Amino acid sequence: MAIGERIRFFRNLRGMTSKVLGTAVGFSPRTAEVRMSQYEKGLRTPKADLKEHLAHLLQVSPDALNVPDIDTYQGFMHTLFAIEDLYGLQIGKLDGELCLHFNSIDARLKFRDDFNAWYTILRRYQLGEISKEEYDHWRYTFPEAKAQETRDRLDALRQNMADSKE
Repeated sequence: MAIGERIRFFRNLRGMTSKVLGTAVGFSPRTAEVRMSQYEKGLRTPKADLKEHLAHLLQVSPDALNVPDIDTYQGFMHTLFAIEDLYGLQIGKLDGELCLHFNSIDARLKFRDDFNAWYTILRRYQLGEISKEEYDHWRYTFPEAKAQETRDRLDALRQNMADSKE
């Protein structure tokens, strides 16, 4: 989710119109709506001082407006918060341990196949069936690698069916 989408998300969450937010941030009432629309559509990127002001008005951390930098602890946490907003990720406890889960059936169904594929390839790596390079290739070419695996399995199944008919 880009910074403009985050601004729109939090503006809507606060029940503000783009004109109200734009005026509050200091744009003239005549141009406030258009200016905010430009930021929300990604046509313009707010400079640091404007981003700080927007964050204050929206009652969020400036980090919550950024496209999260997952290489930092704060960025990773804000990534999880964005996933909560977008897909219903929730934190809870299972057998006394913290765990992450999706609170909606739609999200669970949406990710189930991909998460199962990820788990399967990870287990193959952990069991020594594939190398770290093969595991990384799968992750870094996802979803193409997943699609290729499906094609390979279908080809093998077709070949087995053809062999059994002979």
